[in-house]
Order: sequence, then structure tokens, then C-alpha cells
Amino acid sequence: MGKLFKFHTDVDTDQIIASQYLLFPTIDEMKVHTFESLDREFASKVQPGDYVVAAENFGCGSSREQAPSVLKALGVRAVIAKSFARIFYRNAINIGLPVIVCKELYDHVSDGEELELSLEEGIARTKNQEFVCTKLPPYMQGILDQGGLIASLNQ
Repeated sequence: MGKLFKFHTDVDTDQIIASQYLLFPTIDEMKVHTFESLDREFASKVQPGDYVVAAENFGCGSSREQAPSVLKALGVRAVIAKSFARIFYRNAINIGLPVIVCKELYDHVSDGEELELSLEEGIARTKNQEFVCTKLPPYMQGILDQGGLIASLNQ
């Protein structure tokens, strides 16, 4: 179980990690500024195993790999959204951050609610409801299990 942090439609990569922080030399230095324009305290509130839940088109904007990287560095277990920008989706898989499409979840949950996700079953569960999500194909699940594309290729 983890807490969910709910965000709106069209969250772009600048809102995930603003461009001025890309000058920092490491992801660890960047991650404390994650979602700063939307929730100044996000980085201090999120705990390993928590989830980001969003509406449509999450991760739109630029192709920066730092956007999913800061979420993973903060311990976000998965991003669950109605839909994703394709480049964000691919970057997330490449760095080992699960990104799950779940059309119904967003409209039925509140910020701060507890959530449990079974990647294997493609099911998201809250205290009162269960939602069917897309299951990742086995080859993508394998990439995630090995920590991302580079780690997968190295093995």
C-alpha cells in the first residue's frame, strides 16, 4: 500500500521538473524540486512506494529523461494515468519506472488515499474499489524487473 498523489490533465515535463533544475549535475539534486510548481511540498511528502495518479496526457512536453528519473529517485512506485505522452511513457520504461494506463481510477480517488497496485494482475485497489488497468507486455515487464532498458541490455 502507498499513498497516491493526484495531478490534473496535461501535466508536462516542465511541471514535473522545471528546466532550470536540469543544470544540477545529479538526479538526487534535482529530485527535491519535483512538481515544485504544482505542489511545493511534494518531494518532502512523497515516500518510497507511493503513487502518482493523473488524468490524460501525463508527461507531455519535452523528451527529457529527467522527468521520470526524479519520480523514480523519490521512490514513486508507479505513475498511473488515463493516458501518457508517448515519449514520457517510453522514457519511464527505459529507466525502470512503471507507467500504467487505468482509465477509471482517476475519477474515483482522492489525493492522499491509500492504493495498492498489482502489476502482474493489472489491478489497482483502494480501500473500497478495484480498478482494471492495462497489463504491461511480458517483455516490458522484464525491462522493469531488471531496472530499466540499459540494465536489461547489460544482462
